[in-house]
Amino acid sequence: QVQLVESGGGLVQAGGSLRLSCKASGSILSINTMGWYRQAPGKQRELVATITSSSSTRYADSVKGRFAISRDGAKRTVYLQMNSLKPEDTAVYYCNAAAWTATLGEYWGQGTQVTVSS
Repeated sequence: QVQLVESGGGLVQAGGSLRLSCKASGSILSINTMGWYRQAPGKQRELVATITSSSSTRYADSVKGRFAISRDGAKRTVYLQMNSLKPEDTAVYYCNAAAWTATLGEYWGQGTQVTVSS
């Protein structure tokens, strides 16, 4: 019913920047909170940043001041601008959305790899 497609991952040197995008499509009536999570090898998935429909944001302490989340409601797209990247930011980044179709559901993208070399 709802598909989330991420793009923008890749390999970057420490100190560099990347911008992730995630576009939602499907039988969507509206989208509440959208966000980004990440999972490094051998670790649990963790919250990176979220943004509500009224553009209130929340960040993990580890990325505050370096990452910025934004969204374009008309395009049903959420972005994650990542600056001053560190090797410890290396992970698969997943897009998440709470969206209304016939009911409210939580949806995940397939993930995009971000690798930061030292």
